Amino acid sequence: MYAVIRTGAAQEKVEQGQRVRIDLRTEEVGSEISLVPVLFVDGETVLSSPDQLAGVSVTAQVIAEEKGPKINAMTYKNKSNNRRKWGHRQRYSTVEITKISAK
Repeated sequence: MYAVIRTGAAQEKVEQGQRVRIDLRTEEVGSEISLVPVLFVDGETVLSSPDQLAGVSVTAQVIAEEKGPKINAMTYKNKSNNRRKWGHRQRYSTVEITKISAK
């Protein structure tokens, strides 16, 4: 049994007990959150329409907040002494899927 959930602009395939890194959430570490399912598969049963997914719930517990790798970038324009360097480091929430259930 697994589900595909939507987190921010991405979708993840998850199973019970799995740890997943998702976009940063505002909930505190140790709290329970509910994730939006897009697809639910249980053996031969596949639920994908919004009406069918109304009875499906995916709950997870926030384990930690962490940072992704540092990304450095630079722009340069020739002959004009125009240079700019910047960096970015994305923040993530690590969650553990505690329960996937369908009514």
